Amino acid sequence: MRPALAAWLALSLLLGTGAEESCGEPPAARSHSISAPQLSPEEQLSPHMPESLRCDACQAIAFQIEEELSRAERKVGRKALKESDYMEVLERSCSQGWESYGVHEVDGEKRLTGPGLPQQEPMTVMVSGGLWPARLSKMCHGYVGERGEAQLYEAHRRGPAALRELLCHGDKGPCARGKAGPPAPPKALQNEL
Repeated sequence: MRPALAAWLALSLLLGTGAEESCGEPPAARSHSISAPQLSPEEQLSPHMPESLRCDACQAIAFQIEEELSRAERKVGRKALKESDYMEVLERSCSQGWESYGVHEVDGEKRLTGPGLPQQEPMTVMVSGGLWPARLSKMCHGYVGERGEAQLYEAHRRGPAALRELLCHGDKGPCARGKAGPPAPPKALQNEL
């Protein structure tokens, strides 16, 4: 309820209340109608990130990891962190609140929005809170567990593009080219006898 109220308040301040029209004066500018994205049951209730938003989520996670590791390196004043330090930073990166991320709709397509992600529209309604922070945290912890802290830190040391490539692209990454193609044929079942 809070995100909807905040969105309504922001829109009413941006677009005006329409009081001028009620006094008989012509409107000064054409009014715009912006609605919140209509979320599917999966997008509303599933504890997992919807498949259609995993690439955006991966990009957000790579951005946050990169930001946290860079901040930690600047703080200690040396070029490379010790293993214990980067392990702690990665844990902190994944356990953050993720409250600044949400979903909005652009040209009929739902997209994740927040720091490190491109802004597609100047005026949209973003739905945040709810399950989005937990989904991002879960994905982030999954990447750290799957790739390992050392591999993530090595990629970070090569630059932001290398970290994004490691996490989001490649054959198995959520942003891999050709992901939208036909599903792979089912694997043949092995005879258990």
